Amino acid sequence: MARATKKTAADPSGAADAATLEPLARHALAEITAAANVGALRDIVVADDVATVRFSTTQGGYPGWYWTVAIAVNPGMQPGVLETELIPAEGALTAPDWVPWADRLDDYLAQQALEREAAGDGDADDSSRLDSDDDDDDLHDEHDVHGDDGDDVFDGVDIDLHLDDESLTVE
Repeated sequence: MARATKKTAADPSGAADAATLEPLARHALAEITAAANVGALRDIVVADDVATVRFSTTQGGYPGWYWTVAIAVNPGMQPGVLETELIPAEGALTAPDWVPWADRLDDYLAQQALEREAAGDGDADDSSRLDSDDDDDDLHDEHDVHGDDGDDVFDGVDIDLHLDDESLTVE
């Protein structure tokens, strides 16, 4: 990517230029990653007394990501690092959105019911059962209550169900 630098008119001292900011940003990144993981300078954008310095990444497994360092460039003061991070660019490989376990289980149970229906082995309306001898659906119902809006009201182990259990008594 082309090296683009924008300089603010509010900084006549030149503290927001690439010769000052690039080494400072590289030094800050060296505290969180190996210098070999930081590639070429992509650009420097200065707005509202903050310079954002971006570098390509050479770190394996992060194609399309870039390192960014936010640096305070207040007039009359030395530049100071505010934040460093690795950010995905548009179209970069990222993890899928998180889906709660209960929702994934509901999808799995629905798929199992469709497969039983297609095979003619089960009742199409009973999508909450895997097998007659499998009690996973009972555990799912006991520990996952949906509210009126469909959100999980409870997702986990309800310790109150086990208060009478002597093995959990602390003396």
